[in-house]
Amino acid sequence: MEGKTLWIQKRKPVRKRSLPSGHSLLTPTKKRANSREDENMKLTHDSLIENCYCDVKEDTALPSIAESNDSEEDLFGEYDSFAEDPSLLDDFENQDKLEQCHNTLLCFSLDHKSENLNHNEQIVKHSTGGEQSSVINSWEKTHSLRLTNKIKGKREDFLDVIPCSQMLCYEDSNPPADDVTNIDLHLGDISNGLPCFEANGARSSSNVTYLRNSSEKRKSLKDNLKSTLAVNATEQTPQMSRTKELKKAILLEQIDAAKQTVENSYDLDLGPFYGLPSRVRNLINQFRGIKRLYDWQHKCLTLTSLKEKKNLIYSLPTSGGKTLVAEILILQELLCRQKDVLMILPYVAIVQEKVRGLASFGIELDFLVEEYAGSRGRFPPIKRRTKKSLYISTIEKGHSLINSLIETGRINDLGLIVVDELHMLGEGRRGAILEMTLSKILYTSESIQIIGMSATLNNVAELQTFLKAEYYTNNFRPVELKEFVKVCDRIYEVDSNAENNLTFSRLLNCKYSSNMMKIDPDHVIALATEVIPANSCLVFCPTKKNCENVAEMICKCLKKLYLEHKETEKNNLIADLRNTGNGALCSVLKRTIPFGIAYHHSGLTSDERKLIEDAYSSGVLCLLACTSTLAAGVNLPARRVILRAPYVANDFLKRAQYKQMVGRAGRAGIDSAGESILIIKEKDKELVHELISKPIENCYSNLMHDSGKDFQSLLLSLIGLKIAKTTEEIYNFVSCTLFGVQQSHLCKVKSLWDVTKESLECLVDKGLICGNMCCETDQCIFHVSKLGHATYKGSIDLACFDLLYSDLKKGLEGLVLESFLHLLYLVIPYDCVGKFNPDWMVYFRQYSLLSPVEQKVAASVGIPESFLARKASGQTVKTQEKAYEKNMHEDEGPLETPLVEIKQHQLPPQKHRPPE
Repeated sequence: MEGKTLWIQKRKPVRKRSLPSGHSLLTPTKKRANSREDENMKLTHDSLIENCYCDVKEDTALPSIAESNDSEEDLFGEYDSFAEDPSLLDDFENQDKLEQCHNTLLCFSLDHKSENLNHNEQIVKHSTGGEQSSVINSWEKTHSLRLTNKIKGKREDFLDVIPCSQMLCYEDSNPPADDVTNIDLHLGDISNGLPCFEANGARSSSNVTYLRNSSEKRKSLKDNLKSTLAVNATEQTPQMSRTKELKKAILLEQIDAAKQTVENSYDLDLGPFYGLPSRVRNLINQFRGIKRLYDWQHKCLTLTSLKEKKNLIYSLPTSGGKTLVAEILILQELLCRQKDVLMILPYVAIVQEKVRGLASFGIELDFLVEEYAGSRGRFPPIKRRTKKSLYISTIEKGHSLINSLIETGRINDLGLIVVDELHMLGEGRRGAILEMTLSKILYTSESIQIIGMSATLNNVAELQTFLKAEYYTNNFRPVELKEFVKVCDRIYEVDSNAENNLTFSRLLNCKYSSNMMKIDPDHVIALATEVIPANSCLVFCPTKKNCENVAEMICKCLKKLYLEHKETEKNNLIADLRNTGNGALCSVLKRTIPFGIAYHHSGLTSDERKLIEDAYSSGVLCLLACTSTLAAGVNLPARRVILRAPYVANDFLKRAQYKQMVGRAGRAGIDSAGESILIIKEKDKELVHELISKPIENCYSNLMHDSGKDFQSLLLSLIGLKIAKTTEEIYNFVSCTLFGVQQSHLCKVKSLWDVTKESLECLVDKGLICGNMCCETDQCIFHVSKLGHATYKGSIDLACFDLLYSDLKKGLEGLVLESFLHLLYLVIPYDCVGKFNPDWMVYFRQYSLLSPVEQKVAASVGIPESFLARKASGQTVKTQEKAYEKNMHEDEGPLETPLVEIKQHQLPPQKHRPPE
């Protein structure tokens, strides 16, 4: 090794560290990739020191000027032992002398100024000013530009982090600022003691004085260590008695216990408003217009179970203010306990409304609101360093979000789960998904609090056992509700004390012509015009198409006086709807909005829905024809609610659905009472008597829905997420589900253990999981196959995963891209199967219009021409293959009518099927 390099002894038995491509300051010269450049630099520096008459012994090699060490580089490389080389401190002292030499060099050049000023200025400019001023000026420009860009990009960086769902509220409250200009940076404030040069290369005298003083006062690292050790050596350890030591130990234990209590405290008080700052109360008043909470809300928020962070189920009638309690609890978790929150809502429209409503709170209180509905949402979510997130999701997206957090080990980032419409647990497949989500949360984390709320719950005891929750209920309703039933032209009031629960109220006073009776036989127009346009009205319809038809029907029979009511605001609404649709407007809305009427269903875009909801809330629109989605949580109350028929699609109303719809009648603070009118036929009278008199339906588990497919999906995800691997672990998990609680009366034939084993065998037969015997425990350890991994990661329904896999395999063999037909076939969902019954003759004629390539696509997916010919002629098609129908619409091509594709596949037999 060179004589003037720094000697550091290599540590032999200790683990070596990997060194990046660049070398560190203390890496030996022979180890460096550019040792020749370093040697030249060292020789140049030696000659410069000698010319300055600085008698300093040079023992170290200077690093290259171009060399840079980032934060991730190991400064010492694999030579990081201080103890093995006692000469290291001496070498550091030499390094300090070298730095002092640099300072002396600059001072020496300026001291000769009195002897030969002109000659000295040239020397300084050549030796120091020419090089160092150019380097420092370049450094100053670079860092000035870097700081300017950093300040300019501050807002852009924030906007990159903020979720798109919160962007609109942020842009409204924070208009874009002007560009950053006139940034004056002084190098003397930044360079940590480097001399500051003026534009002409001369150095400031104040900086010269500072440099001299700092070089005189500077101590070497060795001197600092020696002085510190000497002081420590002179200090005498105080002698403490045994009693004092015990008292000190007890005090330390008490301090640690107090710290732990503060960290684990569930009642962190940040202010007077239920532990929240007063600003939260002001924001609720500003954004919601609520100045004072109801008595039941205050009582619920001060429950001991909430203070101890126990799970809670609370139930009140619709419009009682349940959501506000949940929002306050959410803010407590975000602001006081600094944990993320997940809020699960039943429909996309309600998610979007809630995101809009809480985004303004997020901007003001510095937390993020992220939407997980439709195509929105990221799995797993972005991990934030400082800000906490409120995830608002649908049932399906919430399940995928929980899966991603469990898989990445971040489930404890959540502190609170809020489930609105908890009775959805009993609603078919969606209820099964919600049950899976809650079961995984309860099993994987003990620190997450679950809050469930609903207006329609009956078997609360079983739900309490499932969620391990407390229960709170109240019959409070801010506005009295009067329920009526209309049969022909007679209106009856619902009375629980009367016979058949109905009491005659009045005859409908309306004069319909014969033509009007044909248009409106149910007197919907007469019932609506009793309250509009002065008051608002909601008309619930069975289907989306019926909503549009009812809105148009009412407008055809209204007088022209309705056109004059808030005419300017209606024209502005039409213009706004045109702008959101790029100039296009639905023909139905174009005809109905001038009369103050519109429809509301999932066919509207989010922008159109928001404009219509705002117009209805402000009184521009006085009537909405809507589907049952609006009853599930969208906050649009009305003076009168009309139920067009006791059906949702083709299914008769359930008690819970009926209560939700009629609960929208009555506006708090505006109406003294609300009215609901159910229109029925004579044939439905007996069913309606049962509807209004029977108790609310019990909430039962749907894991065994559709022949146990959802139960198998749950077991597959448990194994894939490694929540449970053996049969016993899976059985223990299943015992904690709602199905496990209700198994005694849901599955009386077989035990829960038998159902679990049969479902696992079914998954093995399908090739979704595999099992290996463990020699130590003599148990079967399950793991998912590649197909099983793709199935649970994609949340694919087990009823159609094999069909999808088969179609994708055929697509890989030969995907036809000459037209869109093959791609349309692959992307149309399987739940459209069975919903259409085509006219086979029309279908065959459309098939004959396809190009040869498209006919080849049809044949490749199982639709040969011979099959269609037999179906069109009415012949019986004998086949063991099951036909699946798809409604495929040609956007480009010769076809103007819908094209229905029939998929034929052999379904694998299910040897082990759990009982329903």
